[in-house]
Amino acid sequence: MSDQQVRQAPKVLLHDHLDGGLRPQTIIDLAADVGYDGLPETDAERLRTWFRDSADSGSLPRYLETFDHTLAVMQTRDGLFRVASECAQDLAADGVVYAESRYAPEQHLGRGLTLEGVVEAVNAGLRDGEAKAAAAGHPIRVTALLTAMRHAAKSTEIAELAIRYRDQGVSGFDIAGAEAGYPPTRHLDAFEYLRRENFHFTIHAGEAFGLPSIWEAIQWCGADRLGHGVRIVDDITIDGSPFADWVEGNKGDADALTALDLDRVRLGRLAAYVRDKRIPLEMCPSSNLQTSAAPSIALHPITLLRRLRFRVTLNTDNRLMSDTSMSKEAALLRDEAGWTLDDLRWVTINAMKSAFIPFDERLEIIDGIIKPGYADLGHVAPAPS
Repeated sequence: MSDQQVRQAPKVLLHDHLDGGLRPQTIIDLAADVGYDGLPETDAERLRTWFRDSADSGSLPRYLETFDHTLAVMQTRDGLFRVASECAQDLAADGVVYAESRYAPEQHLGRGLTLEGVVEAVNAGLRDGEAKAAAAGHPIRVTALLTAMRHAAKSTEIAELAIRYRDQGVSGFDIAGAEAGYPPTRHLDAFEYLRRENFHFTIHAGEAFGLPSIWEAIQWCGADRLGHGVRIVDDITIDGSPFADWVEGNKGDADALTALDLDRVRLGRLAAYVRDKRIPLEMCPSSNLQTSAAPSIALHPITLLRRLRFRVTLNTDNRLMSDTSMSKEAALLRDEAGWTLDDLRWVTINAMKSAFIPFDERLEIIDGIIKPGYADLGHVAPAPS
């Protein structure tokens, strides 16, 4: 899998935060427009470095500060429109053919916008970005996921907002924020409402917090997908040892997961249920390294879970904070975990199967864009068994 193949390969992105993917120069421009003088740097490259270093620092307060700056410049219609348009264009230029961009409308009300005004500004920006990407020869479709903050009390209101705009580019709902102390069951009213309305939702679970968060998201709340879900490996043993203990003992072996005999692996009941039910896992390797949810790319659980045929998908989370893109994530897995073009195609089709748009539209992208795109790159599909 060459660098050129990685860039050209059709990719699908399900977990990407709008406020975590701004261009540094856009932050500087918008800060000047709204009179925000709190930026730590006013040169685009130095600002890019500051965001990456802050996210890598290991300091939660410093990591959270990064979002203070992006949110500060996303409080006007013009700011939201520009950020959303550039998001679609940047993803398309990286070979993404379908993406779901998530954001919390309640975090963009500081300068007088209404919740409806926020959604309409972002929707308009995404449509503008799609049009410009298509004109540049990189067609993409981007839908929005409306996020409620799990520490706040607006989840039902945001769920109702998502339903109101379900035919205008909003394809799903999400909750995000600190997992510990804020279980997803606090928002059962919102999830029950969404199920009554036949609407899709994902839940951030199994990133900083472990199996109880995943169990509640699935069994109590009925999540269609798990945001991250990386801690599902807490319910997996290797040679009778917990996954984390086994990884600790194999830190010096970069090929440990790719060479592992799967007969030595056992799934607990929750892990088996997640695999059996084909519940998609929105995995974000670089982000997980920053939050210490994984020790390295080589030993990131995504490789074992892919080999075990969980429905894993590859994602960016926050492109600015992780200084990443879908192509960078794929290249890291190629270089450090031995991933091939077949692995990338597999997770791409997984992601498209798991998208929150109608089945026929998903199938059209899989059969009309993804499979032909990989065939053009030299991928040979296996013969039917």
